[in-house]
Amino acid sequence: MANLNKVMLLGNLTRDPELRHTPKGSAVADLGIAVNRKVQDGNGGWKDETTFVDVTVWGASAENAQKYLTKGRGVFIEGRLQMDVWDDKATGQKRSKLKVVADNLQFLPDGKGGSRPPNDGGYTGTPDGGRQGGSAGPMEDYQEEDDIPF
Repeated sequence: MANLNKVMLLGNLTRDPELRHTPKGSAVADLGIAVNRKVQDGNGGWKDETTFVDVTVWGASAENAQKYLTKGRGVFIEGRLQMDVWDDKATGQKRSKLKVVADNLQFLPDGKGGSRPPNDGGYTGTPDGGRQGGSAGPMEDYQEEDDIPF
């Protein structure tokens, strides 16, 4: 049977990224994101159901996340699930935690007209720092015309 371990999340940071380096010098950042979905509350209304997810980002993406992202900022993450297992030093019991390891991290506009990272369709976290997909450029690059081209 085939296996697939792929996660795509769109949410907001719950804290500022925490950057550290491994003994060999690799950058790694820990992010926390909140992902919401609307669910009916049983009284005909709707409420938000929030899921909190821990994310680990490596390399240049980790450094850029720490440099440009702050709590509340929107991000799109593509990655995989990973189970961390360790012994609790206080109790000696086995502990485990499911997290996401990001393969691709895209910064989203903050919605407040605030600053954005340099290439601004959102940093994709690709090795060459290039864009992926159909991201539009900054609004300053477009001129308003009277005729709609379609």
